[in-house]
Amino acid sequence: MTHRLTRQSLLQVIGAGLLLGSGTAPVGAAAALRIGMVPDAGATQVSIDEKAPLRDYLTMKIGKPVELVIPTNYNATVEALGNGSLDFAYLGGLTYVKAHQAYGVIPLVQRASDRQFHCLFITQTNSSIQKLTDLRGKKFAFGDVASTSGHLMPDYALRNAGVDPDKDLTVRYTGNHPATAKAVESGAVDAGAIDESVYKSLIDGGQIDKTKVRVFYTTPPFVDYVWVARKDMAKADQDSLSNAFLSLKEPSDDKILSILRGTSFVRADDAEYATLRSVATQLKLL
Repeated sequence: MTHRLTRQSLLQVIGAGLLLGSGTAPVGAAAALRIGMVPDAGATQVSIDEKAPLRDYLTMKIGKPVELVIPTNYNATVEALGNGSLDFAYLGGLTYVKAHQAYGVIPLVQRASDRQFHCLFITQTNSSIQKLTDLRGKKFAFGDVASTSGHLMPDYALRNAGVDPDKDLTVRYTGNHPATAKAVESGAVDAGAIDESVYKSLIDGGQIDKTKVRVFYTTPPFVDYVWVARKDMAKADQDSLSNAFLSLKEPSDDKILSILRGTSFVRADDAEYATLRSVATQLKLL
């Protein structure tokens, strides 16, 4: 495997992104695999520190040191796969179809729940908003512009309901799902769209006060997140990473599965993304 960038230049490429390293490798040790994750739950030091058990698990299962990287935005993760500064990455559905089209990335595995994923529309508990058409004239939060459940699919749902986000809403992009939830909880916006698994995690963990927010609409299911390899990764490394996820089982691996907000993994297939790819093209996001 040829690394085109040094560790220093890797950090330059991902800008202010955060990296959870594997420590100082001894002389002669295998080069670390560099694995990126879109910042769906935020790109803070806390969010990456929480993933240390995942880094250690992958290092153990793959038999090579692993560095986990959380770039500051979704598109930076795609570009890092394209320029070779990442070997693998966890992408949303929209960032996957972008990366596949631009750089030929290879889909490997995904949570079983990613085949039937949902976006939630949330508002304040005492809000008068009950349905999508009630959003006209309101302040609304999307997540990252390249997020599937934080922008693409909620935008699509709004337009199908006859609400044009460009004309009927005052829109802001928060950058990630927790920031959207906080914007709604605080009243900074009237409503927002959020990943269903992140919302559940925030409620269960007490980061969002469940007495202050409520769900008023759930989208139809769509395919979302996927773990991918850059196109020239060795097949043996692709198989090692895939098997590491496919072997996760409840309850013995609950700690790792909780970090991944899933219960089991299945193999992913590019054909699953045909509908999502069509929606992204229709909305001029691809």
